[in-house]
Amino acid sequence: MNANTQIPYRHDSPQTLGILLVNLGTPDSPSPRDVRRYLREFLWDPRVVELPRLLWWPLLHLVILNVRPVRSARAYARIWNAEGSPLLSISRKQQTALQERLAQSLACPVHVALAMRYGRPSISAGLQELRARQARRVLVLPLYPQYSATTTASVFDAVAASLRRERWLPELRFVNQYHDDEGYLAALAESVREHWARHGRAQRLILSFHGIPRRYFLRGDPYYCQCHTTARLLAARLGLTDDQWMLTFQSRMGREPWLEPYTDQTLRTLPAQGVRRVQVLCPGFAADCLETLDEIALENREVFMDAGGESYEYIPCLNDRPKHIEALADLVTTHTLGWRPPPLERQAPQITARVDRAKADGAPY
Repeated sequence: MNANTQIPYRHDSPQTLGILLVNLGTPDSPSPRDVRRYLREFLWDPRVVELPRLLWWPLLHLVILNVRPVRSARAYARIWNAEGSPLLSISRKQQTALQERLAQSLACPVHVALAMRYGRPSISAGLQELRARQARRVLVLPLYPQYSATTTASVFDAVAASLRRERWLPELRFVNQYHDDEGYLAALAESVREHWARHGRAQRLILSFHGIPRRYFLRGDPYYCQCHTTARLLAARLGLTDDQWMLTFQSRMGREPWLEPYTDQTLRTLPAQGVRRVQVLCPGFAADCLETLDEIALENREVFMDAGGESYEYIPCLNDRPKHIEALADLVTTHTLGWRPPPLERQAPQITARVDRAKADGAPY
């Protein structure tokens, strides 16, 4: 969309608060072609792979994208359901639930748009949806509790890239992280306690976070520290002693060192140490996806059981649990304090006056 085709401002429209809810993304289907298209966009992001482009381009296009899409497509096919991509269907439920919650709790017009950093619906499409709702104030809420340049900063890059084409920029606020937010931690603790009430406790609660290359952390990425903060605060809420829980990192790629300890290697060694019953939670994921439903719930279960484990249980992500939606709504409330537009009834006289002035000035309205 260029400057000549943008959605025009309407003088007769009420001011709306826009919320851009962003998650990582998903291919359109589990076919190798769609997975390849998705992986190409994801892995070409310089925030994700910090290598010189001249070095990375041939490795990505001539090697990785000719091998990995077929393998990843099989994994996506294992988790695909009647609604399509679990991540996308869950994200849409989160969007709907958050819209309903905010409409009840905020005394102003509000619209929640869903976007994915990679794939569809795109961030540009989400911003266009908010423009169509005349949202002149937009809060960007990436669903990454722990900040990393590979995730949160990449969303910022995409928002900025999309807005570079805009003539009239909206006012922006951005949620960088919420790893120690009380509502988020309460929702996590509730989900674990409910699982315990149904299934009992295991010997060890594994808190598995997505990994990043170790050199990113050494260059200043706070992700590692924020993961540890989340894990420590959650364990304290649950009343766990140090030998009842542990933190690990999953989903590593390539040969360079990533954050440790690795989830799969840890699960492989625990039975020999006498830990044969585990429960696994992924606090860094706001919605279940390939990395949780396949890698953690299926692949890592097989690793643990083959090593001599007796019981392996995966505790689902927060998804659209009411407590999670409440926590997200509270984040929106906090980050929009003093910034929200007036209620509709207070805007009505302003709209009438604005339209009259536009007509008198010969401006479109």
